[in-house]
Amino acid sequence: MAIAEGIFYEVHEGPAGAASVVLSAGLGGSGAFWGPQMAALSQRFTVVLYDHRGTGRSVRELTAPHSVDAMADDIVAVLDAVGLERAHLVGHAAGGLAGLALALRYPQRLDRLVVVNGWAAPDPHIARCFATRVSLLNDSGVEAYVRAQPLFLYPPDWISANDARLEAEAVHHVAGFPTKDVMLARIGALLAFDISGRLGEISAPVLVSASADDMLVPPSCSRRLAQGLAHATLEVVPWGGHGFTVTAAQAFNASVVAFLS
Repeated sequence: MAIAEGIFYEVHEGPAGAASVVLSAGLGGSGAFWGPQMAALSQRFTVVLYDHRGTGRSVRELTAPHSVDAMADDIVAVLDAVGLERAHLVGHAAGGLAGLALALRYPQRLDRLVVVNGWAAPDPHIARCFATRVSLLNDSGVEAYVRAQPLFLYPPDWISANDARLEAEAVHHVAGFPTKDVMLARIGALLAFDISGRLGEISAPVLVSASADDMLVPPSCSRRLAQGLAHATLEVVPWGGHGFTVTAAQAFNASVVAFLS
């Protein structure tokens, strides 16, 4: 565990000579998001986790003005600190967008990229969801925002079956929540992200991974993203919601290991 330019990161060594993979979380920003992936990935790869700037154990101030490009710069800072010239990257939503920005800004630092529930340009449905979340945060506060999170992340039947777990996690999420200004700035950066005219410039192989029942990011966003990339593989699972890395972890892990290998 260490800090690089304000970014908290940790390295989980894999087998001797293993390739390295950086895991970049979504809007919440915490490397702990990837708990369901760690056993499967660390058997094959050296895994680098980090907390996004402004979240978790990283510095709580953002670069100004904040942007997805700045998130990509933070990934490079982690790569430099670990001593990696290049690595695979798996990114969920915000982390996937940061990976796309990395592919454009620093293509020499990226091997293969997995974008989970990502997009190339703003989408009206995503904007409506974020507007609702912003209103909750502004008008009702952090606890209301956190308690509503599962509605955007998981399928209804999974929420019902895991209510006690979600209640326990909510206490932790409220305690570690970024400042309101940080969260609003991160949401604003995601809504401003638009590389729809530059997808053809990305040369890295990309696995575009999505769920057919994602409440937050329509799978059509992933389809459009894959169509615009030169070397894309599109996989859409039938069930699991926005957080299918949690709800369908075994299938997701197998797909990622196969792609990165």
